[in-house]
Amino acid sequence: MPMPFDSTQDSCNICCCTLLSKILIIIFMVLLIIAILFGNSVTLAVFLGSKHFRSPQGYLKASLAVADLAVGVFVVPFSVYAEITLLLKESRDISFGDTFQLCTFIGPLFAGCTLVSISTIFLLTIERTMAIVKPLHKGAVITRKRTLVLIFLSWLCSFSLAMSPMLFSEGIELEYNSCSRMCNYAVGVRSRSDTGWNVLLLFPAFDFTLLGSTIVINILSLTTIRQHSQRRQFLAQPEFHSKVSRPSFSDIKAAKTIGTLTVAFTVSFTPIAVFVVGNVIGNEWCNFSFFAFWILTTNSCWNVIIYSVRDQKFRHRAHQLMVVSFIRKGSKDLTDTTERQK
Repeated sequence: MPMPFDSTQDSCNICCCTLLSKILIIIFMVLLIIAILFGNSVTLAVFLGSKHFRSPQGYLKASLAVADLAVGVFVVPFSVYAEITLLLKESRDISFGDTFQLCTFIGPLFAGCTLVSISTIFLLTIERTMAIVKPLHKGAVITRKRTLVLIFLSWLCSFSLAMSPMLFSEGIELEYNSCSRMCNYAVGVRSRSDTGWNVLLLFPAFDFTLLGSTIVINILSLTTIRQHSQRRQFLAQPEFHSKVSRPSFSDIKAAKTIGTLTVAFTVSFTPIAVFVVGNVIGNEWCNFSFFAFWILTTNSCWNVIIYSVRDQKFRHRAHQLMVVSFIRKGSKDLTDTTERQK
């Protein structure tokens, strides 16, 4: 997500300043756009287009896919546009603030989508833990209506927090940063002397709190699964069937999938956490900022890979959708060819 930078920094501190390096970066961004759009479109088609997946868990995963899709539709394409524009006009003296006014939209959007992803993974963890720890109460506590309300609140709170630096601190602006190749909150020299820019610390505080809570809850859930596995021989005996409530195999599988999602997001967010700490104490770390931000961005296309590897039903349904789409396209092409021949 956008983090504080010194707006007076040099425009070419990063080592990737050769023409070939810039072209390779643009190619990487374009490939990332394709991966994000394809992966999350498939995810939405599976979770919203299949009756079996229209559950509280499915709605939460669809919300996560929408946040990732927004990154692929708006955030990364804008970076491609900015890099191509700078590449074509690098011989001229360009003012970032005058050229890239869309940063006032793209920056909070990226921050908001990142916060939505974190809060949604947290909600997914709560939902799966309830299914594991209290399987008999899951249906009564986790309902579709409550899930939709929580999804709305997560989006509202996340984007409110994303806009807070602009609303509660003077001197903080959004500009396209030549180090990270993204729109970031810029902290000028005057703002450095003003404690108001510390509002930016709300981002890591919020992220660390939710990620830490998510990890703890996942540990509780996985511990319960382990205990269940150790006792399954006893639970399989008929006399225990009426005394012990057991989570279903699908609930256990889904809990492990959410655990994998949590690990993937935590790993992708860790470089940003390191960068923020270094930035707060005065280090710019221009080269490192590029890798930190784009490692986090690539996380937007990992969800569909994790679902495909961990969830057989998702993999089967995604394959069905692609086969049907291929057949329909082939049938349409054959019909068009026949009509042209007539």
